[in-house]
Amino acid sequence: MATRVAPRARVSRKKAPRRSFLRPILIWAGCFVLGFYVLIILTLIGLRWLNPPTTSVQIERRMEAWSSRTPYHKRYRFIPLAQISSPFQHAVIAAEDARFYQHHGFDWRQVEIAAAADLEKGKLRGASTIDQQLVKNLFFTTSRSFLRKILEASVVPFAEWILGKQRILELYMNIVEWGPGVYGADAAARYHYGIPASRIDRDQGARLAALLPAPRKRTPVAMTDYRSRILTRMRQMGW
Repeated sequence: MATRVAPRARVSRKKAPRRSFLRPILIWAGCFVLGFYVLIILTLIGLRWLNPPTTSVQIERRMEAWSSRTPYHKRYRFIPLAQISSPFQHAVIAAEDARFYQHHGFDWRQVEIAAAADLEKGKLRGASTIDQQLVKNLFFTTSRSFLRKILEASVVPFAEWILGKQRILELYMNIVEWGPGVYGADAAARYHYGIPASRIDRDQGARLAALLPAPRKRTPVAMTDYRSRILTRMRQMGW
């Protein structure tokens, strides 16, 4: 009996230091995760009334320009949603998230389609909703890492619940990238057409919306085919 008890006692003494070593790591990891989401929630609460002076993607672009030593001129002016023409708003919704007012942050129908088909062949948009794109622009980067997508998805429900649809659309229209250093609807309208966002018509709005999948590579004048598909989608949606 004595020879059997001794080995068990030795095993338990060897495992004890390992448990004591892991415990503070788990505690610190839990505190970090909790702090991250507390900060995100507080920021989203503030964004219900305050307009962001910058975003993670804007900071990313500035750092890219700095590291490559290329010129960078930021164009960014936040305006109320009422100062963005309705055709411009409708074109962006039709192009980027046709079921924006029907879903609660995730468009599972489009996720299924995206998983079964090549999105670059005849699709009007990808599977990411306006909610997801807003969260990415505000808090993350344009990297395509799996971790970023997981974190982005975990934040979207908070954004939907705290901000509401109209504020989400207002924030998105004002911070999304529309060209090299061009952020937001008003900056896009002035940069590409020399007019304020309130004067953008259906054709111009559709052409600008067509830039969003690759805003630093596309120009409105080259978006004739994609613009036609967006206008068709707008008519189907009653706009």
